Amino acid sequence: MEAFPNLNVTLEDEIAEDDKVLTRWTIRGTPHQGELMGIASTEKQIELKGITIYRIEADKKIAEEWERYDNLGLMQQLGVVAEAGQGYG
Repeated sequence: MEAFPNLNVTLEDEIAEDDKVLTRWTIRGTPHQGELMGIASTEKQIELKGITIYRIEADKKIAEEWERYDNLGLMQQLGVVAEAGQGYG
């Protein structure tokens, strides 16, 4: 929360079947203001999309969780990794 103090999470889709729940989400962030994974503030805004799958036990507790998101895209938005076809220098 220090890096993006005003994150906004949008649940795009949620699908449940048997003991699994899939959530597709988008996070939008205010300008990057604090350290994130060792990266100093860049003052850049982000949009991060991802999917989380939960396995729910009979007592309605989360037993397992799998999550995937575009970490490369996040690093590109922050300007710490070059986008395809672009170099640094």
